[in-house]
Amino acid sequence: MEISRYKLKPEFADFIETNKTSGIFESGLPDTIVVHYTAGGSASSAINSFRDPDVKASVHVVVDFDGTLTQMIPFNKTAWHAGKSAWLDRTSLNKYSIGIEIVNAGKLEESGNSWHSWFGKTYPAEEVVQAAHRNESAPSSWHRYTEEQITAVFDLCKALIKKHEIRYILGHEEISPGRKIDPGPAFPLDKLRDNLLYNDRMNEEDPGDEDVVKGVVNASSLNIRSGPGANHKTIANPLSRNTEVVILDERNGWYQVESKVNGWVSKKFIKSTWQG
Repeated sequence: MEISRYKLKPEFADFIETNKTSGIFESGLPDTIVVHYTAGGSASSAINSFRDPDVKASVHVVVDFDGTLTQMIPFNKTAWHAGKSAWLDRTSLNKYSIGIEIVNAGKLEESGNSWHSWFGKTYPAEEVVQAAHRNESAPSSWHRYTEEQITAVFDLCKALIKKHEIRYILGHEEISPGRKIDPGPAFPLDKLRDNLLYNDRMNEEDPGDEDVVKGVVNASSLNIRSGPGANHKTIANPLSRNTEVVILDERNGWYQVESKVNGWVSKKFIKSTWQG
């Protein structure tokens, strides 16, 4: 997959433009990708919604069930996909991120031997995943993503990483916890960023493995927050004892760590060790 002049080449994606943008990204941006689901039944309904001037939302790319991509905004311009959001010391993530919307019904309600979306469509068991959301403890029902969609999103993120200094791949659920639940547990978000970001850094020739600092949680439960301090919001379920993390940064007695999510924890509850 290739990008030329901030657009996917025509052989990889259709381009259906919307002018719902706040303009060009600032220098050095975007450095983040945010993954969403459409909470709808088709790509056409999502695309029509993002083109509707009365709908105050837009996105860079829509991914259909068969993996077909439709780009709607060039990658050098912002889109209105994140809404009220925060990550680390940032707010309003539209200013920093590319938005990818995957066609998917989202959370489903079980009824007998079938499952129903909020918009009334019925789904059979083979299209349903039973799993616990990262911000919840009990399992629930979720619409399954297709293999074609997952492959397309992986390939798209690879292409974006080649063109931009992408530092983070996040779910809407992580930047707007309590307000948003997409892309949900049916999408392999942790695998996506581990393979494309963490493994790439580990394979770089310089610095080597000896420069990667790891640690383990030595508290029974450790809150992971959006910034370095107890005044910042928690962004996911607490880390449990002996969870291994990669230590990325240190500030005022707090570590920025990478585990299932990227966030900040109190330094005193992490026992650090050099990778070896």
